Amino acid sequence: MERKKVWAVYFSATDTTKKTVLTIADEAARLLGAEREDYDFTLPRMRENGFAAGKDDLVIFGTPVYAGRVPNVLLKYLATIQGNGALAVPVVLFGNRNFDDGLIELRDILENTGFHTVAAAAFVGEHSFSKTLAAGRPDADDMKEALAFAGKVTEKVKGLPEGEAPAPVEVEGVPHPYRGYYQPRDRKGVSIDIRKVKSLVSDACDDCKICADVCPMGSISHENVREYTGICIKCGACIKKCPKQARYYEDEGYLYHQHELEEGYTRRAAISLFL
Repeated sequence: MERKKVWAVYFSATDTTKKTVLTIADEAARLLGAEREDYDFTLPRMRENGFAAGKDDLVIFGTPVYAGRVPNVLLKYLATIQGNGALAVPVVLFGNRNFDDGLIELRDILENTGFHTVAAAAFVGEHSFSKTLAAGRPDADDMKEALAFAGKVTEKVKGLPEGEAPAPVEVEGVPHPYRGYYQPRDRKGVSIDIRKVKSLVSDACDDCKICADVCPMGSISHENVREYTGICIKCGACIKKCPKQARYYEDEGYLYHQHELEEGYTRRAAISLFL
């Protein structure tokens, strides 16, 4: 089945999803001899308009996994995208713990909005809460796997019969209505609720405004970066992209959960591919 265009479409607060999706899309486009385009819907202004694919496109579509699911703040926007019969490859990035039902949920979103999923993948990226958990991933070895995966995707696409919609790709996860979001707990089994926790700003801040510019929710005031105008989703963008390392968390529940993850998931988590 011939493809005229390959899209890289992604939400990527700390660039791990972006790096992975772009690598797969670039290689797929090269192997298919197709045109390449990007649609980055990380920032609020890019979610003001919906994304629409063409029926002859191949879309590599990526989001991170937050608490084992597609970020719930994206669900309203994702319901507006239009597949128009295009082929799609859902890709999720998880921070070394598990992707739980994030991949099956993203697959279902794409199928429900008019895409036909032909392959899927769960890659590993440095955790948004940590600089040590899956540090530096996706790394060179991950990129080799991404390139090989792109090759397998293109071979499958080329072998699809013209005019026939493929069955949705089979992936790991609990089918809809899925499991609940991953809930951190303390040593007594009591739930830790960090939904309202926000990062703070130290005296190292030189007011460069980068944190306000990169916040996917547009929630950091540009006039005063110590103030919030909306929710914080703990995506890590303001922390990891601050050149002065001036943003930090001090909430006890957040720090407990961070340390629990770092202590419990220090292994090199494996990538999962589905074709």
